[in-house]
Amino acid sequence: MNGGGTDERLEPSARALEAAWQEAGNDDRMEVIVVGAGQAGLAMGFYLARQGRQFRILEAAGTVGAAWRDRWDSLALFTPRRYDALPGLDFPGDPDGYPTRDEVVSYLATYAETHRLPVVFDSAVQSLTPIHDGFRLECRGRTVVADQVVVATGPFQLPFTPAVAGELSPEVVQMHSTSYRQPRDIPAGGTVLVVGGGNTGFQIAGELTSTHAVHLSVGSRQTPLPQKIGRHDLFWWLTKTGLLKTTVDSRLGRRLSAQETLIGSSPRGLRRLGVDVHARAISASHNTVSFADGTQLHVDAVVWATGYQPDYSWIDAPVLDSGGRIRHHRGVTDVAGLYFLGLYWQHTRGSALLGWVKDDAEYLATQIQTLAERRKARPDTATREHLVSGEINEEPHHVDSQ
Repeated sequence: MNGGGTDERLEPSARALEAAWQEAGNDDRMEVIVVGAGQAGLAMGFYLARQGRQFRILEAAGTVGAAWRDRWDSLALFTPRRYDALPGLDFPGDPDGYPTRDEVVSYLATYAETHRLPVVFDSAVQSLTPIHDGFRLECRGRTVVADQVVVATGPFQLPFTPAVAGELSPEVVQMHSTSYRQPRDIPAGGTVLVVGGGNTGFQIAGELTSTHAVHLSVGSRQTPLPQKIGRHDLFWWLTKTGLLKTTVDSRLGRRLSAQETLIGSSPRGLRRLGVDVHARAISASHNTVSFADGTQLHVDAVVWATGYQPDYSWIDAPVLDSGGRIRHHRGVTDVAGLYFLGLYWQHTRGSALLGWVKDDAEYLATQIQTLAERRKARPDTATREHLVSGEINEEPHHVDSQ
């Protein structure tokens, strides 16, 4: 991930791992490089370590799980702790409770320490290029060569703010949800518009009602689901019914991947808290926002909970479609040895969720092992092999995800 501060507790480990990189010998050639030390990269590291691979995890920030630190203070996951573990380490606490942002940050740090994963911090990858026997990565003054590469930068890359934001007066306080931390970030006494109908927009709008007059702009109809059904959490039912194993290749999966699902929130629930819900924001002038239904609203502040867009400009390989989305089949691209992990609906709804990313990580570890063994047996054909089988899928456009 990009950005993020430095976790002082991890600095000694970062220095130790950097020293290990330097002392390993042939330190600029690896079997596998993993780009990103979020949940996806750490899960990938677990399976690579279990295979005994020579690998490193390159992280742009100074700590693991940097994307989680860019979320608001009161964030709580909508998946219970019993479903939030990465492979090889249970998530601590009440299994039926919902972990906070800080609990997730702490868990990921503990996970990297527990499994002694070789994370190299402050190592932003500036370019990734296929070469005749693998890949070349340029990384802050160092060139690293790897036989295979897993891009695990996840779905939260570049915060997206629509063009209408530029039409508002400088007097209107504006921020993307990645910059919002708590209600006091918004000047008191004014009208706040939250733009974005995903889980993030609904949760921030609900939190702000205790201190501000809040409005929410929703661009499309969402599907609200209750957090609990009867005595059980929603994810208990999704697991028992097998819906979480529905793949994006199936008819149902294609339909589900095209729509945003609200969990534990709804327009009706926000209205009970005093939030006025509006249609899509389509234009603005000075301090007035106009909506698709013809109504207008004078605002003092706007929080743009409008999701993210991918940034793969640093990848010099033919893996993108005309819209800049990854073409892949369950994370395997048609460039042999280049994989992606943690994408929204990469294979199932759980692909970008903390507790389910391990399934795709384990699958990719098997692909990595297969290619390594094939190249070892037939080294002269290494640059011509491709492991993709079946149809290559385009990465779904990510709007908002936990």
